[in-house]
Amino acid sequence: MIGNTIFDIRKQKGLTLSELAKRAKISKSYLSNIERNLNRNPSIEVVKRIAEVLDIEFDAFLSKKNNDIQLGIDQDLIDFVAELKESGIGKEQIKEFKTLIEFIKWKNLKSNEDINRGSKNEAY
Repeated sequence: MIGNTIFDIRKQKGLTLSELAKRAKISKSYLSNIERNLNRNPSIEVVKRIAEVLDIEFDAFLSKKNNDIQLGIDQDLIDFVAELKESGIGKEQIKEFKTLIEFIKWKNLKSNEDINRGSKNEAY
């Protein structure tokens, strides 16, 4: 059912019912009814807005494999993001962390290149 899928993805994304409802511009009670399968036929427009907020392709909701949606995201990463959110870190700050992570990756790559260069020079 589409309601179960929305619920599962919302939880994976670390969103509360209120947050998703607000971002999708629908009432909390309406979203709750959808998730509990009390409203089994929400409008396409509503489903599109929910999909957009959840950053999921609209077609994913229509798939017969709804329970198998893994989003290609490791559960540890989902948990980590949820922890960041709970600690008060917002999207803008997460973008700053991304820059820091890119720097660390670059630094590690350079260190590995230097190590490889050093071992090649020692061989001669």
